[in-house]
Amino acid sequence: MEFETVIGLEIHAQLKTATKIFCGCSTRFGAPPNSNTCPICLGMPGVLPVLNKKVVEYAIKLGLATNSIINCFSQFARKNYFYPDLPKGYQTSQFDLPIIGRGEITIEVDGSKKIIGITRIHMEEDAGKLMHDEVEPVSHVDLNRTGTPLLEIVSEPDIRSPEEASAYLKKIHAILRYLDICDGNMQEGSFRCDANISLRPVGEEKLGTRTELKNMNSFRHVQSALEYEVRRQRDILLDGGKILQETLLWNPDKNCSESMRGKEDAHDYRYFPCPDLVPIEISNEWIDEVRGSLPELPDQRKARFARQYDLPEHDAVLLTADREVADYFEATVKGGAQPKKVSNWIMTELLRELKGEEISSCKVAAPQLAALLLLVDENTISGKIAKTVFLDMMASGKDPQTIVQEKNLLQLSDAGELLSLVREIIAAHPAQAEDYRAGKTKLMGFFVGQLMQKTKGKANPQLANELLSKELCG
Repeated sequence: MEFETVIGLEIHAQLKTATKIFCGCSTRFGAPPNSNTCPICLGMPGVLPVLNKKVVEYAIKLGLATNSIINCFSQFARKNYFYPDLPKGYQTSQFDLPIIGRGEITIEVDGSKKIIGITRIHMEEDAGKLMHDEVEPVSHVDLNRTGTPLLEIVSEPDIRSPEEASAYLKKIHAILRYLDICDGNMQEGSFRCDANISLRPVGEEKLGTRTELKNMNSFRHVQSALEYEVRRQRDILLDGGKILQETLLWNPDKNCSESMRGKEDAHDYRYFPCPDLVPIEISNEWIDEVRGSLPELPDQRKARFARQYDLPEHDAVLLTADREVADYFEATVKGGAQPKKVSNWIMTELLRELKGEEISSCKVAAPQLAALLLLVDENTISGKIAKTVFLDMMASGKDPQTIVQEKNLLQLSDAGELLSLVREIIAAHPAQAEDYRAGKTKLMGFFVGQLMQKTKGKANPQLANELLSKELCG
């Protein structure tokens, strides 16, 4: 029996506001436990929350960027459940009247584009965090995160593979970063994802029993967890078993999912309108004002890069997936370097040396990379030497000109000096020279290599080839 995979994602994006959603406490990450708290975010008796206007503005931005409906009337609700890191015994969220309604984004997998629907985007407050003791069988509660503003982005069950899920997740992540409303740091928990997944026989319209996967803090973990769950559910169904509706935790160390609890439905949370917060009314004028402040988004920038810089689509996609990388590219081109060469260096040398770190941590500023590439274009240094200089720049942060001078790396372009070396190398390898003249032209690489070795990579490659070809043929 063949099965179809059905996936829906719930993304929680922590917003880059200075203060929490309903109080003036700081949202700074890494503060001492329970230091960024007050009676309001701790839910003390008699306190009243006040909505942070910036959270509403950020929600409108994301709604516009995802082609979604902006609801001019929305309302907060209380989501009731008990957990050690939820001091009020409920979470202030939105239920039947969210701020953002239906929308959609376009993803691309293996060259094929697909539209993924967005069911809703709503505002809510974050819970705290449990810190599990590695020695004693106890857990500690840190409530600093309590009340931090979140946007929850709920997709339609339109995703049909782990690869599509990963593409959708990365697209939402990129949009949030371009809008500058979420830093997208998955390790710090400011961008989190829960995945609902079920299988059904191909051709069946009714959805199968779903499970929910949690505890996935990287794009790779999301894809691995979904691939595992597809295999697990398929094996159960083929054996005649039934899927249990439950919440699963992903264990990346064991590369498997583990049962956490039975999955709750909406009625289990006993939603009701929050009595402490008035409904939210948004004017069309405010929506238009926010629309006017939107930056160039990933798809728009990708199209412009391909058009303006004459880049292949593959390059444009990779360069615009991250706003900081795209900014770095344009700043390097502005420094006078050729766009395609800049693209090649960023996608190979730079991103490889960053090893997954943010480009903001790179010691090589965009004008420095531009200066390095110009040294190659001007035949001051060779492309091979440029790679050595670049590694030094990554380690020291020095300008390329300084490194070239300090290490005497100027390209050897003196025709007389090179000709003398060429004749010396040919004389030292008469057998290879005769073979070349007999038609084994691939030996040119051997002679170039000998010359580069003798000049420590500083010989002008073009001039070296010309001189070798002339001497060998003569």
